[in-house]
Amino acid sequence: MPNYPVHTIASAPEGSKPALEQLQKAFGIVPNIIGAIANSSKLINSLIGLFQQVHSPGLTEPGNQIVLLTDAVANSSTYAVAFHTALALQQGISSEETTAIRERRLPMDKRFAALSKLAKALIEKRGHLSVQELDLFIAAGFTKEQVLEVIAIVAASTITNYAGTLTNPPLEDSFRQHAWQG
Repeated sequence: MPNYPVHTIASAPEGSKPALEQLQKAFGIVPNIIGAIANSSKLINSLIGLFQQVHSPGLTEPGNQIVLLTDAVANSSTYAVAFHTALALQQGISSEETTAIRERRLPMDKRFAALSKLAKALIEKRGHLSVQELDLFIAAGFTKEQVLEVIAIVAASTITNYAGTLTNPPLEDSFRQHAWQG
């Protein structure tokens, strides 16, 4: 497997630097997974466009993190599971809810469970959802437009999950306590 350096803003290719600067402002650091993705200006810039949309008004930030953590588990992305566990906890999601997702179970909260179930189904069924699955999501208090928002979140997480698995960046010390083995 090729070795991918984990870039900083200073070492990144010129075309990747603006995206890294923007993500550093969002996270306070350049996460190692982002530094690894920065090896490709095309990929990091594709991610930044999705990132901006995912974290714009729509689903709540805790809701986003439920989807992102579920996707990381569904895609068996060890880095992303640790990263999104930390972010979910920072957003006030309980450790019981994050543990449930990490153990491939549904959260107890009805809305979180609906988000997690939809995200997992989108990945596992590659978008081929039944009318019943969509109706259950909407019955949990979501809209048909929010189904499409979840697709945008899944798209963003697919980039980070696949790139993280391929590049295998080291976990930062702050995420090690949330290390996960699929």
